[in-house]
Amino acid sequence: MRILIATAGSRGDVVPYTGLGAQLRQAGHLVSVATHTRFAALVEVAGLEFRALPVDPMAELVSDRGQRLVRARSAAREVAELIRLGRQLMPALGQGVLSAVRRGCDVLLLSATLAPLGQVVAEAFGLPSIGVFLQPMTPTREFQAPVPITRPLGPWGDYLVGRVTEAVMDQLLYPAVRQLRRRLGLPALTIAAQRRRAQRRGWPVLHGFSPAVVARPADWRPGMEVCGYWWPYQDPHWQPPAELVDFVQAGPPPVFVGFGSRVVPDVERLGAIVGAALRQTGLRAVVQTGWSGLSIPSDDVFPVDEVPHHWLFPRMAAVVHHYGAGTTAAGLRAGIPAVPVPAQFDTPFWAARLTALGVADAPIPLRKLSVGRLAAALKKAIEEPALRSRAHTLAARLAAEDGAAQVLHTLQRVDTSP
Repeated sequence: MRILIATAGSRGDVVPYTGLGAQLRQAGHLVSVATHTRFAALVEVAGLEFRALPVDPMAELVSDRGQRLVRARSAAREVAELIRLGRQLMPALGQGVLSAVRRGCDVLLLSATLAPLGQVVAEAFGLPSIGVFLQPMTPTREFQAPVPITRPLGPWGDYLVGRVTEAVMDQLLYPAVRQLRRRLGLPALTIAAQRRRAQRRGWPVLHGFSPAVVARPADWRPGMEVCGYWWPYQDPHWQPPAELVDFVQAGPPPVFVGFGSRVVPDVERLGAIVGAALRQTGLRAVVQTGWSGLSIPSDDVFPVDEVPHHWLFPRMAAVVHHYGAGTTAAGLRAGIPAVPVPAQFDTPFWAARLTALGVADAPIPLRKLSVGRLAAALKKAIEEPALRSRAHTLAARLAAEDGAAQVLHTLQRVDTSP
């Protein structure tokens, strides 16, 4: 079977699909991944075919229009800027998905962001499709949607937040969906109507996170499953830099500090806070420069760009990061305590989940980060035995899961006949 996985966004929105794709390839399928050119090497090293999607997500975030989103000071402003930016970028991504499908495939696997566009293309070409989501986007009464709202609202309040989140995403995507349906000669249909039709038909939606972290809600419809994590592909030929190995082994385990693909509005201030907190606690650190260019000059700090988390995190005493879905999963897999510093989008959701699981203390929102708060959180993460014990227990549970199994099972039931 020729499988095309389509995903867009940051590195964390891509690397889980490299591992999933590699497992599907090992099962005998031909697998391609359509995503941004920036991530072509990640796809190809996993033995998968790369198909390019337009837009450079890093370039967009550091641009003037992207900075309006990065610097949003409230959830409402963040939503407004996300809609504005998304409406500018999504038509090109819809065309990119169409071009990728035209190169041939038997089934489409769609990330949450591209699902409405991919469903249009699948309808036009008569292809089956499956949602492969990294976040729980469907409304439920059991928890809030992954948005920057963390106040307790109760079951129906949480459900309402989920419905509002759907409406926001519809506003972001509808112009691109309308344009794509018109271009492909399909009848006009709103995203809400498209979604209801998919629900009636039992469109499969598989989620690449562990039920030990987010259990499947009882009020989700049949066909929606929580599979377990899809771990990034591990290049067997990769070797860590000798200087990094020497630094890690030269003293007590350091902590990891990184904000990955998050572009922060004042990286100099962030670097000053982190550096002062490390000096106050006497901790060494491996610091990821990331898309923001985070820099902390110190003999007790080793700067890195991209180092595979599966190698690095088990050698760390704790991790400090923004709590995107991918980095959250990597920290859980390593079984080490965390200091969540959520910033935007789904990061408050994942930070709150880990606090509830007892593997992290209360999150420190990026806007409220200070030297004192970060130093206290680091000290607790390093010295609190219960945090480390619960992290080890959860890591053992994740190691026993096979996140790709449900995807393979669902693909076996897909009808790809003409």
